[in-house]
Amino acid sequence: MAIDLDTLIQPLDPLPASGPQNPPPRVRQPLWWRVGQWLSAYLPLVLMGLLALATWWLVQNTPRLQDPGEKAAPRHEPDYLMQGFTMQRYAADGRLRVQVRGTQMRHYPDTDTLEIDGVSIRALGQDGRVTVATAQRALANGDATEVQLLGQARVVHGAEGSAAAGEAIEFESEFLHAFLATERLRSHLPVVLRQGASELRVASIEFDNLSKTARLGGPLRARFTLPAR
Repeated sequence: MAIDLDTLIQPLDPLPASGPQNPPPRVRQPLWWRVGQWLSAYLPLVLMGLLALATWWLVQNTPRLQDPGEKAAPRHEPDYLMQGFTMQRYAADGRLRVQVRGTQMRHYPDTDTLEIDGVSIRALGQDGRVTVATAQRALANGDATEVQLLGQARVVHGAEGSAAAGEAIEFESEFLHAFLATERLRSHLPVVLRQGASELRVASIEFDNLSKTARLGGPLRARFTLPAR
């Protein structure tokens, strides 16, 4: 049987022509789509930048803990004041020991001192006798056991509770330094002492009631009145 070779050999499809091909036309996307693509690409970087900026702002504006070694020295300014006040201090047994009154009181925390205007002090001694002190102004420690009386200072020891009439001793000066806990009084300025009708003027004084002693600085002037027989 004869085979026709022309029927067996099929012609191949022609190869595409070589050379540049025309690209398909570019479709321009809408604006909202382009913005969304930009945000999806750069939003993480923008957020990281904002977070870094916020962290820097917080560090700059956060109050810093003060170094204990760099504490600022407290200024001599009152932290509180009182008008028309009465302050009392009691002993361990509950008895009243010191009562302080004044028109105004200012407390200074740097020295723990009190500055009092129009001061009046009433203190009870160990022997039960009362000491009364007044002045235009006073400087006292925190518990008012040590008081510096300034301007028309007057201290009367034994104003109440005296065993006999005429035992009270009165001190007058422009400055008197009273230690109420130890019942001592001193002054470097002239002082006038009175007991009964007797009067003693001295240039300075150191008085200790517990030991019943006094050191007087001269010159001295004295006037003694003997009791009537």
